[in-house]
Amino acid sequence: MGEIEFKSRVGVWWTSDAWGIRDVQERARAIEELGYGSLFYGEAFGKESLTQAGALLGATERLVVGTGIANIHARDPKAAAAGARTLSALHPGRFVLGLGVSHAPLVEGNAGTYAKPLTTMRDYLQRMDELSDKVEPGAPRPARLLAALGPKMIQLSGEAGDGAHPYLITPEQTATTRELLGPDKWVVSEQAVALTTDRETGLRRAHDHLHMYSQLPNYRNSWLRQGFDESDVVVGGSDRLAEHLVAIGDAGTIAAQVKRHLDAGADHVVIQVLGDSSSEDPLPALREIAPALDL
Repeated sequence: MGEIEFKSRVGVWWTSDAWGIRDVQERARAIEELGYGSLFYGEAFGKESLTQAGALLGATERLVVGTGIANIHARDPKAAAAGARTLSALHPGRFVLGLGVSHAPLVEGNAGTYAKPLTTMRDYLQRMDELSDKVEPGAPRPARLLAALGPKMIQLSGEAGDGAHPYLITPEQTATTRELLGPDKWVVSEQAVALTTDRETGLRRAHDHLHMYSQLPNYRNSWLRQGFDESDVVVGGSDRLAEHLVAIGDAGTIAAQVKRHLDAGADHVVIQVLGDSSSEDPLPALREIAPALDL
């Protein structure tokens, strides 16, 4: 299993595309100082994923940096493997290569071809494995996680990777992921949070967050598998969906939801702070939540 050296069981998920990289590096250092064990981020419309990882790893000392996820349609598989090996060679145990097939509307909107996701991912991983051992000889192999929502992709994440990085899921789905993977693979679950005791404010943030995802078939299908129904997967999600996928409340409420994922089998949980805009600084909320997490 690929090596990961998390310094705590809770980390952060933050896509900082609206921020300059030097400001992101400053926030990464502050996140590390607060005791969070990782910083994961997405790749869809902004920064290039491996370049950003190098910047964040270079700016910190202990923080694990993870792509959550690097879009496999954005780069050649051998280029992805080579870049990941170099990052792992420079920062052993601190880089996680999270990979995902993205979504048909996003891929095809950029003139790509969205074929069968499972086959596409399996082929991509096989081509990554063909990279010569002469690239960074002797360096530890970076941990490789898949954005796995359905049972077949979860199984592939265990067979051809080191585990799964599920996103927008309930603790019950974390338990399902753990059951499918067995005890020896990584499960790094994402948990969105809205730090507010005002339910209406929390629901507004949750619905804003779910607006895009609720229009993507992969997530809609995932939520239906998790026990929700068509009335829940409307644009922006129902209140029931929002309150199950987003932890709304004070720091203690958020910490309790994180613990549910850990108790369900997650090795590590990354919290994504939802504010009133996508460019809002997550650091004030992360500071307030940190003491309740026992980092």
